[in-house]
Amino acid sequence: MASFNKVILVGNLTRDPEVRYIPSGSAVADIGLAVNRTWFDKQSNSRKEEVTFVDITLWGRTAEIAGEYLAKGRSVLIEGHLKMDTWQDKETGKNRSKLKVVGDQMTMLGGRGEGGAPGGGRPAASSAQASADAFYDSPPSSDQGGASEQGGGDVPF
Repeated sequence: MASFNKVILVGNLTRDPEVRYIPSGSAVADIGLAVNRTWFDKQSNSRKEEVTFVDITLWGRTAEIAGEYLAKGRSVLIEGHLKMDTWQDKETGKNRSKLKVVGDQMTMLGGRGEGGAPGGGRPAASSAQASADAFYDSPPSSDQGGASEQGGGDVPF
């Protein structure tokens, strides 16, 4: 039996990333994403919109980057896979479950001024920030790993 588990989402963060470290030292970030879908309803002759809220878990360096550069409201593209989270409710003792996305890749969308981070979306200066500034402030060239082919100013991660 064939199987395929791939999710591609583009949306806006509903909250600032929550980064933590597990005992092995790996970073884990939990983010919430609001994904909009619009369509035209012929019966009511109007445009309709629905929002879906998705919980996403990022691991490793991707989680650290999300914690440094992402903020509530920022647009992001996530590629990942679905995972069923199961646990036992401490209050009722009932088994609970939730379908969530584990992000394998993340691409920040929009300009660096988007989002709700202090200073107009720019976190405090760091070596990673200096690299990001160099990427955003310089014109596209072949030595930037083909970034100009992937959306012109977006930083692929």
